[in-house]
Amino acid sequence: MTAVVPDPVSVGARTPVRTATPRHYLMCPPTYFTVEYAINPWMQPGIDVDRHRALAQWDALRRTYLDLGHRVDLLTPVPGLPDMVYAANGATVVDGTVLAARFRHPQRAGEAVAHATWFRAAAARVVEPEFVNEGEGDLLVVGDLILAGHGFRTDPRAHAEAARVFGREVVSLELVDPRYYHLDTAVAVLDATTIAWLPEAFRPASRALLQEHFPDAVVADATDAAVLGLNAVSDGRHVVLPIRATRLAAAVAERGFVPVPVDLSELLKGGGGPKCCTLEVRS
Repeated sequence: MTAVVPDPVSVGARTPVRTATPRHYLMCPPTYFTVEYAINPWMQPGIDVDRHRALAQWDALRRTYLDLGHRVDLLTPVPGLPDMVYAANGATVVDGTVLAARFRHPQRAGEAVAHATWFRAAAARVVEPEFVNEGEGDLLVVGDLILAGHGFRTDPRAHAEAARVFGREVVSLELVDPRYYHLDTAVAVLDATTIAWLPEAFRPASRALLQEHFPDAVVADATDAAVLGLNAVSDGRHVVLPIRATRLAAAVAERGFVPVPVDLSELLKGGGGPKCCTLEVRS
């Protein structure tokens, strides 16, 4: 496992003290991971994929969560669904209610079924969606808010659907750069009031909304965003993020968070990082 970066010694007196909260995550091993089609700019069909290395990197991420005190449940991978490792896209869970995913591309449709089946077996309340939504790829919970992305995958009508299902305010945001095809590639939720983001990934109106709601947000470096540095997972204190996102790691450390770098370079070939691989189960 990649070591946790120690707390910065130069944190200023006004830096908030961050508190970790135990989390419950659902993950799926990359048993059948490959890049055999292209549905985002990161994917190059035919590129060599070292599945053994992908599994080792994924398992290091899983063990990182366990070492941080979190619970991790596993979804059984299904042959023919190579993107199941990106478990965050399969559902959104808030207060024990599961809004199932509905994928835009037919290659991933079976993943929604696998997720819904798992949650029903766990006796969760599962709501089948009317409109396309790609789970926590485009629906991010920040405190009492849900940030909702559209522009490439999720149907904007799904935002109102999520508001009805969860009974929470939903802030609709439009993505404009195909490299950041899901909201979780352009925004990282650090705690209930703090995000990191890449402004140029959004339309001006959406930038204004994020600036209004999060005036003290961490602004990511474009270089770090380009290695999916914002595809990060935070427990309120520890921020698990790609190892190459060094500037972002330093920026969150300056805010009192503890960066935990991990290497998911093999899974980046499919356009995913730590957050893509991690669905939070909020009871």
